Amino acid sequence: MNRCRAYLWLAGGLVVFNGFFPALWILLTSLKTEAELIQLPITWVPAAPTLMNYVRAFRDQPLALFFLNSVIVAGVSTALAILVSALAAYAIARLHIPFRNLILSAIITVSMFPLISLMVPLFKVMRELSLLNTYLALILPYAVLSLPVCTLVMASFFQDIPPDLEAAAMVDGCSRVGALFKVVVPLAAPGVFTAGILAFVNAWDEFLLALTMMNRVSMRTLSVGITLYQGEFAFPWPLISAALIIALVPICIIIAVFQERVVGGLTAGGVKG
Repeated sequence: MNRCRAYLWLAGGLVVFNGFFPALWILLTSLKTEAELIQLPITWVPAAPTLMNYVRAFRDQPLALFFLNSVIVAGVSTALAILVSALAAYAIARLHIPFRNLILSAIITVSMFPLISLMVPLFKVMRELSLLNTYLALILPYAVLSLPVCTLVMASFFQDIPPDLEAAAMVDGCSRVGALFKVVVPLAAPGVFTAGILAFVNAWDEFLLALTMMNRVSMRTLSVGITLYQGEFAFPWPLISAALIIALVPICIIIAVFQERVVGGLTAGGVKG
């Protein structure tokens, strides 16, 4: 029994190490000078920590603009995905629609499509709509790509909410849509938060679409803008590491603030599905 527990602790420690070590290494690298980074033997902890790389990150490239673009794109696409997914999840959970299982299977199948297979048609559609180099060129695809997982997560929560609560709200004058957003969505808050954070993180980290749809520097998001620090013959790791840490800050804040809701939503959703 003790040996089994030791193995579990070892496995857990390896998982934690695998998750946190890269971020810790990037943080330590961002505090080093380029001279210290290439010296031998390797120094794990900066001998003279400096914040100059963070200053240069904002000075050498419009990092604040990249950050703002990412916030707008990820925030609006997440809100749109949650709105549409809530309606779709409610229809799946409550309405007696024909071919319900077929629709669920189609949603799961669509979510498995690799993004690279959708690049050419998405680019052509955005070009024909004259949306290239606009926020909508990323907001619309990001929202659509997040719909399957958001719909499945919220549908699993909506199914366990008693229909009598909605009926009581409609007796008091609410429409069905009003009952959805005033009764069902608040009661399913853990699932809604989980779906929202999944959609936000996917939009925040996405690179391929952002690189394809935006060729103006002023419209680039963080994931693409960080690549501009690389020169033709130079790869300034401390500078890039500083920019990466800045890009990680919003995700860390969101996870820290909504940690209980996210964990509760993931575990409950896994049981309810």
